[in-house]
Amino acid sequence: MNKYAIIDIGGKQLRVEQGRFHDARHFTPVRPILTSNTKISINRVLLIRDESSVNLGYPWLDDAVVRGRILHGCFKKKLVIQKISSKKKTRRTIGYRENMTRFVVDSIYFGGKDLNES
Repeated sequence: MNKYAIIDIGGKQLRVEQGRFHDARHFTPVRPILTSNTKISINRVLLIRDESSVNLGYPWLDDAVVRGRILHGCFKKKLVIQKISSKKKTRRTIGYRENMTRFVVDSIYFGGKDLNES
């Protein structure tokens, strides 16, 4: 597709398109209010590409919004950390899984109009 946006979410930059789902970490500081089918709008849009035109924000675009909805919470793959001390002959294994929120992008608005309707 030639229509996409790059957003800043959870300390990372994601390239999002309409109809695709994405996983984001640290979606919001108030986690219990995010349930399935909760509507969201993201204003921290860094870049929008619409066919041949590219709009860059400094740091964000003022009149751009990415709207979508939460699908469900999920986990990333387990991250395993091993600490080995060779002289003391000790080993320690620690592992954890990051909480992620899966969301789907319904529409990308720029300048008051939906990019995918034009």
